[in-house]
Amino acid sequence: MKTLTILRHAKSGWDVQVERDFDRPINKRGARGAELIGQWLKRQKLPIDRIIASPAVRVTETLDIFQPAADLDGLEPHWDRRIYLASAATLIDVIRDTGKDSEHLLISGHNPGLEDLILMLVPESAGDELRAKVEEKLPTSALARLELDIGNWHDLDTNSARFAGFIRPRDLDPALAPAMDND
Repeated sequence: MKTLTILRHAKSGWDVQVERDFDRPINKRGARGAELIGQWLKRQKLPIDRIIASPAVRVTETLDIFQPAADLDGLEPHWDRRIYLASAATLIDVIRDTGKDSEHLLISGHNPGLEDLILMLVPESAGDELRAKVEEKLPTSALARLELDIGNWHDLDTNSARFAGFIRPRDLDPALAPAMDND
């Protein structure tokens, strides 16, 4: 069995003037959300043995805060430009390229690709509250944990995952809702 942890970047700083969207930083609320989610992951004692991530500034800054909070600062992320603004289909290809060397993979990037990825991997079923929350929106700094009955990431396919967890910053600090979701 493999676990796939999906982390959306923290809230962006839209008031900062940047030439390219790629260079947009996170803001103060985003930093707080990334830290809370990292602390939550650490408390849950959920393993991560590899990180693949978009090299966009808002993702690198998210991981700079999230990783120490999650006690994952010893893991060097593999930066993959294909993740930047990728479709779910591209994200599946990126994950498949991971091979079999990782049991507990974390991918960090952007919407709508990450939200679509979760919805492609987790089949619809009546009463699935976690899927319903993602269908509503995968907010910034949200983390979804999926379990897959595969031995190699090459075997990743649609409708093959089940939720093991889903957490949003507002679930940990109500002061971060709902304004944090507006991006």
